[in-house]
Amino acid sequence: MSDVPAAARAIREGELVVYPTETVYGLGADALEPAAVERVFEVKGRSREKPISLAVPSVAAALEYVRASELEQEFMNAVLPGPVTVLCERRETVPDVLTAGRERVGVRIPDCEIALELCERSETPITATSANLSGRGSVRRVEELDERVLEAATVIDDGETPGTESTVVDVSSGTIHRRGALADEIERWLAEN
Repeated sequence: MSDVPAAARAIREGELVVYPTETVYGLGADALEPAAVERVFEVKGRSREKPISLAVPSVAAALEYVRASELEQEFMNAVLPGPVTVLCERRETVPDVLTAGRERVGVRIPDCEIALELCERSETPITATSANLSGRGSVRRVEELDERVLEAATVIDDGETPGTESTVVDVSSGTIHRRGALADEIERWLAEN
């Protein structure tokens, strides 16, 4: 439905974009722009108490927005890009609205060419949250998008995504907050390091 350069331009202009990942379709906006992040919450009907992760094109890019320990960096270099969300201490540029006021933010580096290109071309971290309405199942095909999301966002259609959600992990405490793709491998990594 849309090309990546046009979608990146939409993000830079404060608009929303639905984009494919190696897990499910995501709803992207400028993660550093509070008004854009607010629109993501609004369109999804998501509670402001629930933080949203951010997506970047590389570990080096992630380190511009988070303070990662040596172990966290080692983990990110080992598993990313991939279907994993890593919780790290946020830097001051990451707004409260994104993290629901928490000091840690989830970081995603999708293992998906289109998503990585969108991150790169947007020139800012983008929100990494599923493109479904809150409380509904994740979206694997553009045809499954709710009308509310379709009306609010530019859509990049890349066919069906694999559908397994990312595993959310806090390396500093060795905690897996949500089991998803690669959960067993991540558990082993945490046990060995």
